[in-house]
Amino acid sequence: MQIVIASGKGGVGKSTVAASLIYLLKDKYRLIAVDADADAPNLHLLFGVKKWEEEKELTGAKVARINQDTCIRCGICYERCPYESIKLVDGKYVVNELTCEGCGVCKLVCPVRGTIILEEARSGVIRKTTTRYGFPLISAQLDVGRPNSGKLVTEEKEWAKKIMQEQELDHMIVDSAAGIGCQVIASVGGADVAILVAEPTPASLSDVKRVYKVVQHFREPAYLIINKADINPSFEGLYEFAEQEGIPILGEIPYDRAIPYSMAMLKPFVEAFPESKASKALKEIAKAVEMRF
Repeated sequence: MQIVIASGKGGVGKSTVAASLIYLLKDKYRLIAVDADADAPNLHLLFGVKKWEEEKELTGAKVARINQDTCIRCGICYERCPYESIKLVDGKYVVNELTCEGCGVCKLVCPVRGTIILEEARSGVIRKTTTRYGFPLISAQLDVGRPNSGKLVTEEKEWAKKIMQEQELDHMIVDSAAGIGCQVIASVGGADVAILVAEPTPASLSDVKRVYKVVQHFREPAYLIINKADINPSFEGLYEFAEQEGIPILGEIPYDRAIPYSMAMLKPFVEAFPESKASKALKEIAKAVEMRF
């Protein structure tokens, strides 16, 4: 089974919840974890990963290159670049690789054929390791200014599926990125169920509604976890949304100031502070996950 944990909004504690659920379910099921936030992966930090066993580079991005030997310094490419990625440096037109989108406009307008070419560049890297808890973890890191974050996540999941078959694993738990962009679409696509994490604030409600639309597009069942449930007790928006859409609530987690300390300890919160109220709530949610999935 493929379970994706999403939020729509960053900062609501999605990765903290994901790491804790993975930790609590690891002894019940043979599972693999996937960190699907290629922009800012951090799941490996919560599990104390210090080294990677295997890495794969993903190419596919395009970057313009100007041949200085044949360039006639006309400046047309500089004038037409829609991203302002071409600059005049010491009398030569050069491409800023960090902002170049590989659109090819400069190549089309250049009057000297073959002077500007589009070369393949690395989009990022996909990494695999076995955590100290015994389960495999797949993560990805998008290179600065590169596209194809969604493709990175898709490749992550394909690698995870292969490992699941080889090791006869039961479940894949995917920690999605925030928002509703390419990474999230790649995370939600193909999943069997989505667990949405939200906090009781208008901003979180607005964003979880947006990611729920992505889940609906793929016709997947959705469940809701309310994190930091006691920070805004008068806010009823999440409960009204869940009731209106028929989304079961798996549980509520109280706010706990100790969570940042568990991150500094490089441990899942439920391992670092097993007797806290938040940990006890997470354990109940893990039981609910076991019963339903």
